[in-house]
Amino acid sequence: MPAQQPQGKMTAAEYLEMERTSLDIKHEFYDGEVFAMVGASRHHNRINVNLTAKLHNTLGSGGFNCDLFSNDMRVKTGVEKYSYPDIVLYCGDAEFEDDKFDTLTNPVVIIEILSDSTEAFDRGDKFDHYRRIPTVKEYILVSQKKYWIGQYVRQQSGKWTYDSYEGVDQTLKIESVNCELPLSEIYLNMEEGWQK
Repeated sequence: MPAQQPQGKMTAAEYLEMERTSLDIKHEFYDGEVFAMVGASRHHNRINVNLTAKLHNTLGSGGFNCDLFSNDMRVKTGVEKYSYPDIVLYCGDAEFEDDKFDTLTNPVVIIEILSDSTEAFDRGDKFDHYRRIPTVKEYILVSQKKYWIGQYVRQQSGKWTYDSYEGVDQTLKIESVNCELPLSEIYLNMEEGWQK
């Protein structure tokens, strides 16, 4: 979901207190600045539903003891940083920042569906935040305009490699959770004429 303009400065503790009582709007938090999240497009929502359903059905058979959260699970991305990835996968037991169990600290795969308003941030600073989480092994960007996925994978050396998948006949391989997702299923039931 795209973020709007910053809402003002506060501490991480103030942010968490506000966020836990906010009923209607989610906010991301970066170095004291709070950003209200706005609604997603129908294409964004369709892709998210397709990915979540396919991942949920596939993860149980992968033998990696992994699971996922979609949209509403906050992830701590740094000392003063919190985000809401579109989809986040974890393996083993989910670990949380505190006893509220609403801020995941051990994501393994993070997936963001690109929007015009956030694409540059998702590719730049947000990736920088995510890759600093020691448990993150893959960061995946999904276009909502065409059959295209970008994938960053952390190697054992700590370096990140990049690959992209383009076209309906491609299959995304998420090796850290032993999962393969055909792009034809990720983009299933998109409205006629959606691809540019």
